Amino acid sequence: MEGRIAVITGASRGQGEATARLFAEEGAKVVVADISEPEGEAVAASIGDSAMFQQLDVSSEESWAALIARVSGEWGAPDILVNNAGIVHSVDALNLEKKDFERVLSINLIGAWLGIKAVAPGMIDKGKGAIVNIVSSSGLIGMNGLTAYLSSKWALRGLTKNCAMELGYRGIRVNAVFPGGINTRMGNVTGDAPEDLNKYYTGQTIQRIGEPEEVARTSLFLCSDDASYLAGAEIAVDGGQTLGAFTPFLPGAPDNL
Repeated sequence: MEGRIAVITGASRGQGEATARLFAEEGAKVVVADISEPEGEAVAASIGDSAMFQQLDVSSEESWAALIARVSGEWGAPDILVNNAGIVHSVDALNLEKKDFERVLSINLIGAWLGIKAVAPGMIDKGKGAIVNIVSSSGLIGMNGLTAYLSSKWALRGLTKNCAMELGYRGIRVNAVFPGGINTRMGNVTGDAPEDLNKYYTGQTIQRIGEPEEVARTSLFLCSDDASYLAGAEIAVDGGQTLGAFTPFLPGAPDNL
């Protein structure tokens, strides 16, 4: 990552923070991009001179333009984008409201597309770039009670494939990571202590919850030269959750889910 400029969205905590810290450790200059200003500034400050915080509403084209203008002016055009920002909304299809569906899509799907649209011109000028879309294991299977979230993630999977085709010949590799249950504020839906979370994963191949650093290392690989022949790849970092019959725990779901 030495000498590269990486934009990480949703980087104030969880997977995004772990990714920003890892990329910086590997020599990249990192843009900690997040809508949460206090948390994001604290993360960037703790990383040091190789990081800057930029407040970003991923669903806003103007917000993306402001990020690109600042980063390009101070450091240069980004070489890497990790579209990590996302929200979850747990409501079944018949009780889901249109405004909530649209909000989830605006962040999880449209936000990623706007990020690609914003960074791609600079990457094309450089003749190379790497983009990683953080999808979800729910973008590979179905899950009860996650209509909006699951729909956004299946669509993000399609966006990854399409952009990999359209941008690959211009030197930009676009790939996707599909995290399963990860020990983050979003992933710990039960509020249990970390040591108690593993009980919900006893039915999958690797019987524990994942850690954000494990997702970060996969993104690092996809953005490195070691992955120079990967385009449109789908890597599930899910402990084998999507291999077979395991059904993830959902709070409030019936016992026979």
